[in-house]
Amino acid sequence: MKVRVKQFDFIIQVEDVGQRLDQYLTGSLSQFSRSQIQSLIKQGFITINGQLGKANYRIKEGEQISVNVPPLRKVELTPEKIDLNVVYQDDDIAVINKPQGMVVHPAAGNHTGTLVHALLYHCDSLSGINGEIRPGIVHRLDKDTSGLLVIAKNDFAHHSLSKQIQNKEVSRIYYAITEGNWKEDVGIISAPIGRSPHDRKKMAVVKGGRQAVTHYRVLERFNTHTYMELTLDTGRTHQIRVHLSYLGHPIIGDPVYGRRIQKFKLRGQALHAAILILTHPRTGERITFRAPVPEYFDNILELLRNKSKNM
Repeated sequence: MKVRVKQFDFIIQVEDVGQRLDQYLTGSLSQFSRSQIQSLIKQGFITINGQLGKANYRIKEGEQISVNVPPLRKVELTPEKIDLNVVYQDDDIAVINKPQGMVVHPAAGNHTGTLVHALLYHCDSLSGINGEIRPGIVHRLDKDTSGLLVIAKNDFAHHSLSKQIQNKEVSRIYYAITEGNWKEDVGIISAPIGRSPHDRKKMAVVKGGRQAVTHYRVLERFNTHTYMELTLDTGRTHQIRVHLSYLGHPIIGDPVYGRRIQKFKLRGQALHAAILILTHPRTGERITFRAPVPEYFDNILELLRNKSKNM
């Protein structure tokens, strides 16, 4: 049977000269996010005059860009009756307070019990832009990071939300409990993030990595720990965890970037996506969503407060 491949062809006009290849295609193919375009480039599905292109290539007038989109692999996902904390829902979006320990979408080693499986049960529709294994997923949280995620229930909403994230119009504010005591009350961490040269399963601050910017503010100080508020300018993989570890203040309970000795017997890092601010795709209203920290998080804070008083 012949496999059908979608193909898109473009001839670069003078007004587009100088744009990055991934930037140009993201604007020209609105059904794809920038990360999806970059993935197609890496896999060799995008060519410039018949030659493989790179995401950061600066396009020239008259060049022919060809995009070949392979067919999606058929994946059977079964809705699962998993309890979800739905903070908000309408015909276009849903906002979920994800618990610690839940994987967002299916991947190697996680074929059931994910947020996607739960969404298929709880939502009457989900966007399809991100493919069959990630319906509705616009952005992600690590498995052991709890907190707010916005879900797109149709492609119109997905496109709008993706653009907002790309244009840094979505505010994501996190709370974390970190090791040590910070010198400054407020500050900005600007350090590029890429694959660790020592362990390809980990991310790290590396020369030549992708720009990553995190704003921080101290909420409460203890003798040996600090309660922090963190705001993302960018959304790199494990960004907050990598940045804080890089500065010598890893998040407590972090099994990858934290201390080897586990003081609080946590199942993962004490990191919670507490506040999400976005523009509703259809109404244009600016909306703020909030999710209180989980019970275990509050218990640790109370323990640290009591310990500080008694020292």
